[in-house]
Amino acid sequence: MTFDPDRHHRRSIRLAGFDYAAGGAYFVTICVRDRQCLFGEVIADGAQLNACGRCIVDAWQGLGARFASVALDEFVVMPNHVHGVIFLDRSKQEAGAASSAPTKSIVDPGAANVAPKIAATLGDVIRAFKSISAIAVNRIRSTNGQPLWQRNYFERVIRDADELARIRQYIADNPANWNIDDENPQRPSPHP
Repeated sequence: MTFDPDRHHRRSIRLAGFDYAAGGAYFVTICVRDRQCLFGEVIADGAQLNACGRCIVDAWQGLGARFASVALDEFVVMPNHVHGVIFLDRSKQEAGAASSAPTKSIVDPGAANVAPKIAATLGDVIRAFKSISAIAVNRIRSTNGQPLWQRNYFERVIRDADELARIRQYIADNPANWNIDDENPQRPSPHP
């Protein structure tokens, strides 16, 4: 199949002209490929994670050690997606970049490499999370090499403290709202 820009064009969901290596707060949502519920279930308004879901938590929590410029905030694993807030601290990126010695290697060892990085864009962080978590979940499921996540992710630049508070509340309330969540494949139909 040949590339047809009218048919194959994907609209960018990124904020035009924004530097995603810049310091700030970002709200991210990442969905499982084909919206499969692989991470557990919601019971009594709480997410009950299985072994795959616990791998997702471990991968997320490991991002702070992997990237010196990353601080993690509110986070939830749902049966087929995750929501989280990531802070990128530009001062740590710049301080780390100034003090780190240049390397001779020009080969990118891949997102799953365990060597910590100082400077990171939001894309670097999400790429590492998706790679590390997919490897762990595929080991559990004996599906090595299979894609776990959908191709892209949703992100929103958080612009002020009020918006951050609303997003934190949305993430905290997500399990209680699972029955009306668009991502829930068993959601009751709004039309009987």
